[in-house]
Amino acid sequence: MLDPYWNHNVHHHPEVLDAVPDGCGKALDAGCGDGLLTRKLAVRAASVTGVDRSPEMIELAREYARVPGNVTYLKADFLADGSLPEGAYDFVSAVAVVHHAPFEEAVTRLARLTAPGGRLVIVGMAANRTVLDWVVSACGVPASQWYARRHGGKRAPAGMPMEDVHMSWGEIRQEAHRLLPGCDFRRTLLWRYVVVWDKPAGRPREGGP
Repeated sequence: MLDPYWNHNVHHHPEVLDAVPDGCGKALDAGCGDGLLTRKLAVRAASVTGVDRSPEMIELAREYARVPGNVTYLKADFLADGSLPEGAYDFVSAVAVVHHAPFEEAVTRLARLTAPGGRLVIVGMAANRTVLDWVVSACGVPASQWYARRHGGKRAPAGMPMEDVHMSWGEIRQEAHRLLPGCDFRRTLLWRYVVVWDKPAGRPREGGP
């Protein structure tokens, strides 16, 4: 699938897709925006639900000319909507979503939506706080410029909700490991982190996800 636009979030879609388990049944794309990633997930999972609380974004997603038949778009807040059953999704993705809510609340809810034995992938942003943070971020500037030229510029759907990031890289790394024990946390060159967590197949611990 050729992407209709490129930006730092779209750049990380291949990593999300590579993390989808073989034979995936139900997938959930939380904060799906205009549905670009949701449509890509449709070739990796039997069924995919894309949810977003923005009516404008869901309208864009539904208006796309070639929505796969195994994709459903739902206007909903993944944090609170009871129509999203917990423990029902073999794969859950959340790209540039968790900073729109309290981090612990968002991550815990995403973990609870993930089925036992399923996988959760979070792609997010963080704030620079240390000298090392700024140095690593500076290294991403030429890479971002090169990718932007290659893809005809950096763009996003009109009306895409934006939110400032407040937690630092170190804070997010620490909280991710606390909330998702055993997760893999990686910082990328284009100002994102990627968390991959496999939910234990057994019964969840008391009070946990």
